Amino acid sequence: MENTPADAQPNFDHAMMQRCLELARCAIGQTSPNPLVGAVVVQEGKIVGEGFHPGAGQPHAEVFALQDAGEKARGATVYVNLEPCNHYGRTPPCSEALVAAGVSKVVIGMVDPDPNVSGGIKRLQAAGIEVVVGVEEAACRQLNEAFIHRVLYTRPFGILKYAMTLDGKIATTRGHSAWVTSKSSRFRVHRERAACDAVIIGGNTVRQDNPYLTTHEMASHNPLRVVMTRTLNLPTDSHIWETSEAPTLVLTDAGANAEVQQRLQKKGVEVVALAPLTPAKVMEYLYERQLSRVLWECGGTLAAKAIAQGAVQKIMAFIAPKIIGGDAAPSPVGDLGLFNMNQALSLEGATLHPIEPDYLIEGNLPSDWWRE
Repeated sequence: MENTPADAQPNFDHAMMQRCLELARCAIGQTSPNPLVGAVVVQEGKIVGEGFHPGAGQPHAEVFALQDAGEKARGATVYVNLEPCNHYGRTPPCSEALVAAGVSKVVIGMVDPDPNVSGGIKRLQAAGIEVVVGVEEAACRQLNEAFIHRVLYTRPFGILKYAMTLDGKIATTRGHSAWVTSKSSRFRVHRERAACDAVIIGGNTVRQDNPYLTTHEMASHNPLRVVMTRTLNLPTDSHIWETSEAPTLVLTDAGANAEVQQRLQKKGVEVVALAPLTPAKVMEYLYERQLSRVLWECGGTLAAKAIAQGAVQKIMAFIAPKIIGGDAAPSPVGDLGLFNMNQALSLEGATLHPIEPDYLIEGNLPSDWWRE
């Protein structure tokens, strides 16, 4: 692609924006609270510079791309999936870097939703630089859905993930749940964890499943593992307390089980008391810790509370072509207080992905769904 003339490729702008998104994904799970951004510098139909934002406090994608291009940036076209920033934060404004480099045109995927940092488009236009906005916008918004949600609602973006049988069970009547879905589906979950800043479970999941909640070496980044428990009535020899591979945070009530608390802290586990200990409060707390994307891998009771309190925006349901039966076998979502079928929550933009032999149904909850 680097050697293809622009006039020989009708969808050149779209191809270059897709390259920006590909570059941006190089830092997936590592940029919060900043967005994922990639940039490409093109001169005479050839890529002469590339870059991506590696993490908060480090230079932005445009800066790396301009450095990579050097003098070839003068008169060039720059592609970037998010509007260049126009403010002085931990780094100087990218809009000024583009102006100083002498670029002639900037193609932008989407406008920055943060009013504190936007304004880059106007700055570039004021400098006489041609600006095109909205190329591959849907894909750009999809990549940074968590960043957008965080800016607009001052909360992390919540994803509820669960694996169930064809008859809607996440475990047998005796609580056995390993494994509902296939290895391929579990690999997809590990990939999703790598894209998240934290993964949340309840105390019952620790007791019954003894999970690792890591990416299983699929990526160098492991999310913060969060356990919600009012009583701290937990085993002290669980995998999740091994903090050499990934950090663990326990959120509990004040004064809960001081003995277990001390044992966990000696293992390097962080223990914090929250009041009230609710999904909404937890998301507020994680926002303050600069997190953007949170994965809920909890049981049905906690999942229902998370949905009801607006802590979940997306559902990822892995469905195995199995039937286990059992009147008392647990389901992925507990009581939501909905009694008529016309009250059911319909996913928006739902998609179906085959992950043989399983299927993944993915979609967003209605944006106006909120119950205290």
